[in-house]
Amino acid sequence: MSDRKRFAGRVAFITGASQGIGKAVATDMASQGAAVALFDITTGVNEVARELAEQGLKAMALTGDVREEKNIKEAVDEVVQKLGGVHILVNNAGKIHSAPMQEVTEKDWDQVVGVNLKGVFFCTKHCFEFMKKERYGKIVNIGSRAGLGKQDRTVYSATKAGIVGLTRTWALEMAPHNVNVNNVAPGPIATELFDAGNPAASPKTKAIVNSIPLKRMGQPEDVARAVSFLASAEADFITGQTLFVCGGLSVGGVYY
Repeated sequence: MSDRKRFAGRVAFITGASQGIGKAVATDMASQGAAVALFDITTGVNEVARELAEQGLKAMALTGDVREEKNIKEAVDEVVQKLGGVHILVNNAGKIHSAPMQEVTEKDWDQVVGVNLKGVFFCTKHCFEFMKKERYGKIVNIGSRAGLGKQDRTVYSATKAGIVGLTRTWALEMAPHNVNVNNVAPGPIATELFDAGNPAASPKTKAIVNSIPLKRMGQPEDVARAVSFLASAEADFITGQTLFVCGGLSVGGVYY
């Protein structure tokens, strides 16, 4: 089977798809035959969808807040109506907050938990309704190596550790319906957001790179390839697992 046909006939719902990892996942899956529904809180998804359409790929853009269940239900219903279903869900939308534990406010906690856990729950809940009827589905959550612990990431690391628990629980609940649930946990990835806060020549960025056993930053495409694998038929016998895409940082090194 050619790469172009890997996801032929499949519809992928991808959150946080306006840039970075989400955009890379959308591009990778669309280039392999999937129809992709791009969901984001910003209108940047419209441009991503246009770029894919200009390449002859099938994409639609939707805007909304993953923290609002009504937004998610309406978006999923629209995707099913216009594209014919939801066979793949990539829970990529996320929010990072960096601060020592004692500086974390209730608002900080609620915002990060709202996106990183509640949003994942809403998207999974409503996409699973279609998958269950079809007796087919692939759900890939985007966690983080920070789920193993990272300084100044109290709320973020808690939510990403929580993603591991959700992945394992949902894998058990959904297996009888032929739905696989897995988690991809990236290490440092050179996204627009990361680059903006970590200039390539800065001592901090150099320290981060030097802490990675493979001695390079990850690229969004590194994560996208792992996501596409877990969403494909090649991973039919894999469920409930966490795949670290971190250059070895999960087994060695200190993540600054």
